[in-house]
Amino acid sequence: MEITSLSNAKVKAWMRLREKKHRDQMGQFLVEGHHLVQEADAAGCLRAIIVRKGTKEFAFASMMEQYEVSDAIMQKLSLLSSKEDVIGVCDMPAFPTQALSRLILLDDVQDPGNLGTIIRTALSFGYEGIVLSPRCADVYNDKVIRSTQGAIFHLPIWRRNLNDSLVELKRQGFTLYATALRQAQDLSIVKPANKHAIVFGNEGNGVSDAVLANCDDTVRIEMQGFESLNVAVAAGICMYEFMCKGWQK
Repeated sequence: MEITSLSNAKVKAWMRLREKKHRDQMGQFLVEGHHLVQEADAAGCLRAIIVRKGTKEFAFASMMEQYEVSDAIMQKLSLLSSKEDVIGVCDMPAFPTQALSRLILLDDVQDPGNLGTIIRTALSFGYEGIVLSPRCADVYNDKVIRSTQGAIFHLPIWRRNLNDSLVELKRQGFTLYATALRQAQDLSIVKPANKHAIVFGNEGNGVSDAVLANCDDTVRIEMQGFESLNVAVAAGICMYEFMCKGWQK
């Protein structure tokens, strides 16, 4: 189907997906670029494809609505300076309920790039889900999505009260670790439990005292010449170290 008018009802509906409240209401979001559209398709989340008029055909595994639109519409929909030729309309991923043993919890991580990088890293290092506090950045923010490079379609993510989540995880037998700069054991000597969760904190304030109080242990990354790291970098170091140690007690 070809669309050339910016006032078309479909175009208006897609534009609304640039706002969080409408994404939440509709249960959908947009992704830009061939790679992310392919990832959405592979995950069964792709519901429609929007392509720039005159663009070569894209091959996708599933059949869905396809719209050819004018340059003006693509420019209106795209948030990238280097405009893509394909945009996907996606359903928010749903994951089956299953027993989990390795989780990441984020306490008010607010930078979209940090959140997206942590999601991508968690999937890469064998973590099975992420719990976000209510004040974390929106998972379906365009910068978050691009930073995940498609990991968002393959890793369960929940937004919940962290303290309630920690209490429930402890009841399920999780060992709970939090990162901290002081009164913490060095990462190099930590022997992570097989069933565990790691909490990473806000860019400016770290993990809150209330959340720290609900954790079993605190961990610090040994450093020389500086006191702290970017939260996404710190998360990557900790997850890699835990993975290399085999999550052994």
